[in-house]
Amino acid sequence: MSEQFDLVIVGAGPGGYEAAIRASQLGMKTALIERGEVGGTCLNRGCIPTKALLHAAESWRALQHFPELGLSVEGAGFDYQKVSAYKNGMVERLRAGVEGLIRANGITLVHGGALITGPHQVAVSGGEERRLTGKRILIAAGSLPAVPLIGGADLPGVMDSDMLLSCERLPQSLCLIGGGVIGVEFSTVLSSFGCKVTILEAAPRLLPGMDREISQNLAMILKKRGVDIHTGALVRRIERDGELLCTYEEKGEERTLSCKNVLIATGRRPNTAGLFAPGAEPKMERGAVRVDDDFRTDVEGLYAIGDALGGIQLAHAASAQGIYAVERMAGKEPSVCLSAIPSCVYTDPEIASVGLTADECKERGIAYRCTKYLMSGNGKSMLSLQERGFVKLVFEEGSEVLLGAQLMCARATDMVGELCDALANRLTARQLARTVRPHPTFCEGITEAVEDLWGRSIHTPPKRR
Repeated sequence: MSEQFDLVIVGAGPGGYEAAIRASQLGMKTALIERGEVGGTCLNRGCIPTKALLHAAESWRALQHFPELGLSVEGAGFDYQKVSAYKNGMVERLRAGVEGLIRANGITLVHGGALITGPHQVAVSGGEERRLTGKRILIAAGSLPAVPLIGGADLPGVMDSDMLLSCERLPQSLCLIGGGVIGVEFSTVLSSFGCKVTILEAAPRLLPGMDREISQNLAMILKKRGVDIHTGALVRRIERDGELLCTYEEKGEERTLSCKNVLIATGRRPNTAGLFAPGAEPKMERGAVRVDDDFRTDVEGLYAIGDALGGIQLAHAASAQGIYAVERMAGKEPSVCLSAIPSCVYTDPEIASVGLTADECKERGIAYRCTKYLMSGNGKSMLSLQERGFVKLVFEEGSEVLLGAQLMCARATDMVGELCDALANRLTARQLARTVRPHPTFCEGITEAVEDLWGRSIHTPPKRR
């Protein structure tokens, strides 16, 4: 017999479990299906474990600057196995918290693999054997590492991000295929602990989807820390001859790199394979589910959010989409604005971007003005020994409405929240300038960047006339 629910959600990652909680708050009888661990990729194999490693790496790097602060530590060192244990402990604590929230909200958690067999129908197997009926079904199935068609990608020692996160030993040398967010974050961690890292990126620059100046500055910082970077480098094959050999083409020349391990970090793909019974599939494109503005598919009662849609694959985007979709199901006005979704990179310094870049404005024919403040003049940056960084803002010409923001500095991922609010509410430069930001803080850089629009930045030397 099939169990009846108002909403059945497939996937208990950030998009799924947060949608389930909001549905419960709105009075919906909700089931949440998960074949692995609650929290999904973000909590178990993505955001949380990588940020735990990044925090440990940042702390270790900070130790190297102790003499500049008049401090010293005898016998300083690290044990990567214990670093890994700290990471695992953080994941377990947060996962237990999510499980507690699911129980507290009266959500039915079903363990097993989901198969959508038709409109409103889901079969669960591989764990609990159950059949569920939902007035609505929400797909929040997440994503998996994408592995390109490279010969030798299946050799021992070649890993994806999930595999590398499970390693308790620090690789001695690593060829990192892909200079996107995953690649630069892992290179930050591993190079900090002494691993020899080489990045091979097919695009002309690191983080090709972000502001050009961010890419250039990040490349300089990583090179300074010993990371070898090759852009415009297309990997042809991986072979084993004692060590792993990566053969790649750069500037028309074929070259070979020897290393102990290879990490393939070329993005992720929607985790939708095997999710639908024959005839039950919604409209899809390369595994990504197609939806309308309310996240409805072309199948009655079937919705999808997050990484299953392809495109931008961010935990906070999935969470916001899940809440938006559920509130629309309940006939409510959505409480979240989806027009200002920030992208964050947790390198050191951090990187955050929201809205349009100057290049994107040019491409779209939007008249704009761009302002910038170099954080080398910021007191908090100086006293905490931060490396090069900046706050860049893009305003619409004439109206002075904020169109976009790009930050590369300490705490950029925290600071960008204020600018997301400004974008969502179409605030102008003059409205942003009215805010008194505390001193000394990194967020003072926002004030300086805004004031630069009128040549009034206090801590920037006057421009030569």
